[in-house]
Amino acid sequence: MQLGPRGIWVSLEALDLKGRAEAAQRIERLGYSALWHPMAMQRDLMVVASQLLAETDALVVATGIIPIFERAPAVMAAGHFALNEQSGGRFLLGLGVSHAPIVEQMHGLTYGPPLTSMRNYLDAMDRGPDMSVFLGPDATPSEVPPVQTGPPRVLAALGPKMLALSRDRAQGAHPYFMPPAHTAAAREILGPEPLLVPEVKVVFETDPTKARDAARAAGATNIALENYRKTWREFGLEDADFEDGGSDRLIDETVAWGTETQIEDFLQRHIEAGANQVCIHFVNPGGAYGEIAWDAIEALAPGR
Repeated sequence: MQLGPRGIWVSLEALDLKGRAEAAQRIERLGYSALWHPMAMQRDLMVVASQLLAETDALVVATGIIPIFERAPAVMAAGHFALNEQSGGRFLLGLGVSHAPIVEQMHGLTYGPPLTSMRNYLDAMDRGPDMSVFLGPDATPSEVPPVQTGPPRVLAALGPKMLALSRDRAQGAHPYFMPPAHTAAAREILGPEPLLVPEVKVVFETDPTKARDAARAAGATNIALENYRKTWREFGLEDADFEDGGSDRLIDETVAWGTETQIEDFLQRHIEAGANQVCIHFVNPGGAYGEIAWDAIEALAPGR
């Protein structure tokens, strides 16, 4: 799968059916090569992806991400194959283990060890359903293509072990809320071929206080999570950087904000560090939930 250097990471969950179609078409006209939709709470993300693929011509539609607890592995694989077939190869499945508070507190499920959980899930996806349950012991096994020739998938990955799993069991990695230095380290682990598509928050605001406050609000949940803190520590950040909603240093190293030129320079650092595409997550300062920052999206559009 070929991806241009810029994609959009945006939730369309607050829009109705017509609004989602119009937003995807507008993003495609602006020249972005992919639309990454984050985890959804009110709509089935695979169904949303099917609609967006049907309403666009060349846009890659990616999930960033679908948590593995939402579907049985064989069901996820079946949906993956169906959307890939429907779109002529324009669907990119992003999978992640999610986080303990979401899995356990919101959904009442058990959150297992992330690496083991993901590896076991991929094993089950690639093995396919056991048809002998219905057809007897002589049933023909499901025909599942090898990972590198099957429909493309990427894994939400921060640490070196999950990045290595992304290299070995997927087409690449989709890190979130990480500095360019992490992108460089991830590329070293992945090697030259796999996709590396980091999410990058962007705030079109030149006032430092307003820009950082907007970024803190957008990243508050993640800043409180230990797995993010553990990874940030590996790149020089300290516990003090995670206090009071996140230090200026944490925000400045992970979020693109300021003038258009400053933002362009920050995004380019990820590309130079080895990203195939930056998944631009526009933070809308003062905007209502679900309100899309179209002015910012147009300002950085590849086709402008």
